[in-house]
Amino acid sequence: MSGNRSGRFWLITAAAVTGIAVTLALGIWQMSRAAQKLALHAAIEQRQALAPVSQGELLASRNPADLLHRTIVLRGSWVGSRTVFLDNRQMQARIGFYVVTPLRLEGSDAAVLVQRGWAPRNFVEREKLPPVTTPEGVVEVRGRLAPPPAKLYEFAGAAPGPIRQNLDLAQFRAETGLPLLALSVQQLGEPSEGLLREWPEPASSVATNYGYAAQWWALSILIAILYVWFQFVAPRRKVPHA
Repeated sequence: MSGNRSGRFWLITAAAVTGIAVTLALGIWQMSRAAQKLALHAAIEQRQALAPVSQGELLASRNPADLLHRTIVLRGSWVGSRTVFLDNRQMQARIGFYVVTPLRLEGSDAAVLVQRGWAPRNFVEREKLPPVTTPEGVVEVRGRLAPPPAKLYEFAGAAPGPIRQNLDLAQFRAETGLPLLALSVQQLGEPSEGLLREWPEPASSVATNYGYAAQWWALSILIAILYVWFQFVAPRRKVPHA
């Protein structure tokens, strides 16, 4: 019997140590994620404070990624027929679409993918597109150079229609035949054309990471308390006093 109790003791001890180690590590990981977001936010703010990039500089750059997060003013014409509505995107805590349209740059064969803003979704008629206006002719777009739109998890392959879950830049380049640059532009400014432009900042979700870290560490403490209670305190309380 004592051998069984000893084996059970060490098994529970190993499980408790593993649980504490895992939850501590997960809490540390969440804190590191928060630190990364804060560092990225600081780097973005620093780059945004630099002089705007000219359209000529963008086109002449051998590595456009070096210009990420810089502001820019572009002139060109919308390729409205290739507008894509990226589903399940949030702005102002509401679910809707990120509206993305290629912009053919003036005086060049190149085009750039512009994240024009956010529009609400019709949840009654789910295939109905929001009333977004796309001006014709040459337009001027003020924005921030950014990576292509972030991808969300999707079960099926990419749909070819205007409503999509994700947009792969290389695939979209092949699909449209447009010579798209290897980045995108997040359009800035006041709401217009049926679109909001309150883009989330990297540091805006830091509080969530802090909250998750606190939860993991609280669970770690709980495991330690339960282990001490059931392995040491409770058995001694059961021992009859002389």
